Amino acid sequence: MQKRELGRSGLEVSAIGLGCMGISFSYTTSLSKNEGVALIRAAVERGVTFFDTAEVYGPFVNEEVVGEALRPLRERVVIASKFGFDIDPGTGLNRGVSSRPDHIRRAVEGSLKRLGIETINLLYQHRVDPNVPIEDVAGTVKELIAEGKVNHFGMSEPGVQTLRRAHAVQPVAALQNEYSLWWRAPETNGILEACDELGIGFVPYSPLGKGFLTGAMSKDTKLPENDFRSSVPRFSPEAMEKNQAFVNLLRRVAEAKGASPAQIALAWLLAQRPYIVPIPGTTKLHRLEENVGAANVELTSDDLSEINEAASNIEAEGERYAPQQLAMVGREAPPAGRARR
Repeated sequence: MQKRELGRSGLEVSAIGLGCMGISFSYTTSLSKNEGVALIRAAVERGVTFFDTAEVYGPFVNEEVVGEALRPLRERVVIASKFGFDIDPGTGLNRGVSSRPDHIRRAVEGSLKRLGIETINLLYQHRVDPNVPIEDVAGTVKELIAEGKVNHFGMSEPGVQTLRRAHAVQPVAALQNEYSLWWRAPETNGILEACDELGIGFVPYSPLGKGFLTGAMSKDTKLPENDFRSSVPRFSPEAMEKNQAFVNLLRRVAEAKGASPAQIALAWLLAQRPYIVPIPGTTKLHRLEENVGAANVELTSDDLSEINEAASNIEAEGERYAPQQLAMVGREAPPAGRARR
């Protein structure tokens, strides 16, 4: 698979990465540890070098699976993880966001131990903490980089000004925000513009619309309560019926290109910027192979014009998150020196 550099960071990864969250967290079906290890190693065999996890996935267990899978292949891969939540180590209860410097250090030590590695290649702040100045966060990661425990700093779903302030303290290598054909806010809210200007790579999560853009779901799909999408407004039966227009568009283009709707959705993202690296997740080998194959799908300027014109006439129905999760995206951090705790 071809490689891409995340912005101007010097960090080179496969054009398609693997989001590992769903292997053990959030969705209907989780894999056993052995099954997860096998899937991740199958991804490496197919050219994937970029793997995304976080302490909160599980919590904790996803990093253990990723670590066991990739330790024997350490020199061939880039591992990204995240801090930013206060997780009770005994119960696993998520008590909310926390990016205090002492907490960041504890989180990194825990991630290093679970992953079984000496250095995290890319460390993201998972969500902005509205009580901690981003200068304190970026400064702590800068120290961890100097200590050799981290290589690169990333952020996920910050406000634009917070991103700029962080970058001024410690260059941000990559930004991980949601971005797909049915969630295009990064094009209009200043995020992609900032990435262009500052040389920051962009890593779209949920590039397949949390599975909807694959065409495998419809208004008749029944999501169990343990699937987080069951509480997401965009996955109500009424919303899925209206949002089927996105899938119909992808299917139309896919048929002409001899590809699948998922491959067109990923190829469309790859065509938006040379520094974009989507990280679709899956628990199935055939879906992994399908996603990897998207890197070989070439969309012409006519194809892209057709997709953009058709998509501009479709309005996505339903919020992309439940209210509690929605409140944590796009936040701005408090001014430097004015932490509220």
